[in-house]
Amino acid sequence: MKKYAPGVLLSLLISVPSWFLGKAFPVIGGPVFAILIGMTMAPFVKGKDFFRPGVAFASKKVLQYAVILLGFSMNLATVLQKGREALPIILATITTSLVIAYLLSRKLRLPGKTSILIGVGSSICGGSAIAATAPVIDADDSEIAQSISVIFLFNIIAALLFPALGAALGLSNEGFGLFAGTAINDTSSVTAAASAWDGIYGSNTLETATIVKLTRTLAIIPITLFLACYRTGKEKKTSGRSVTIQKVFPSFVLFFLLASIITTAFPIPAGVTGSLKELSKLFIILAMGAIGTNTDLIRLIRTGKKPLFLGFCCWLGISAVSLILQILLGIW
Repeated sequence: MKKYAPGVLLSLLISVPSWFLGKAFPVIGGPVFAILIGMTMAPFVKGKDFFRPGVAFASKKVLQYAVILLGFSMNLATVLQKGREALPIILATITTSLVIAYLLSRKLRLPGKTSILIGVGSSICGGSAIAATAPVIDADDSEIAQSISVIFLFNIIAALLFPALGAALGLSNEGFGLFAGTAINDTSSVTAAASAWDGIYGSNTLETATIVKLTRTLAIIPITLFLACYRTGKEKKTSGRSVTIQKVFPSFVLFFLLASIITTAFPIPAGVTGSLKELSKLFIILAMGAIGTNTDLIRLIRTGKKPLFLGFCCWLGISAVSLILQILLGIW
């Protein structure tokens, strides 16, 4: 406790105002505020060695606990039943984003970990997917901060632009719910866009968009397991080290699945699952605050053009595929 307490308390100090700012400005979200505050505070923090163990614990372990708690908001039966119609679109958009991220990372000569985080964050569920993937691929704090920043920018653009775009394209209420749920990265921005649409047209697309978004979130499980297997296989090939079960099957992802199964199998009160979901959000904000204190803001700005272009291409590809498949499936 003595070792970790200072760094965890510093991260908590950042996370509290970030939490309230995220509530006041949900389109931006608490994690982004936490990273920004952390990066702003970083140059003024003296004796960083004193805080380093706790900051490392918050940015790694607390992030994994956040993913586990997220599982308690996932009723698999409800999500799969109501999200079944959107499954072809979800699979197509996830594949599109990952393929674009892979091809462009080679073309732009971007670091592989950054491109993976942007690809996964764009296609699955923004900050939560990045939180789940980062420990699996051993991404450092600057790579996580870069990816979160890219995702945040296109979240805001989508939340503001999509209701007007959907109206211009003549989307039905169901069509816009699918569009928002499959083409917007983060849950807060999906909620913002769908709520704006409902406010304009008096519809109930928020429920559709949220369920589609939760169905996307389930992709965390196979994606992280695949990346774990790929990483361990690559390490064994390059260094000759033995592959461990813990690396191939990250325990926090399995606990995320277990939490989802518990929520599905047992009648847990909505108040309890809602509280656990809020705690998961707080843990993500706390971890992002820790990551912010370890991030060089000047370097982040200097190296930001290529990741931004990659994020834009992933976002554009997902949006186009979502709309095209709606036309082909007759949902529009």
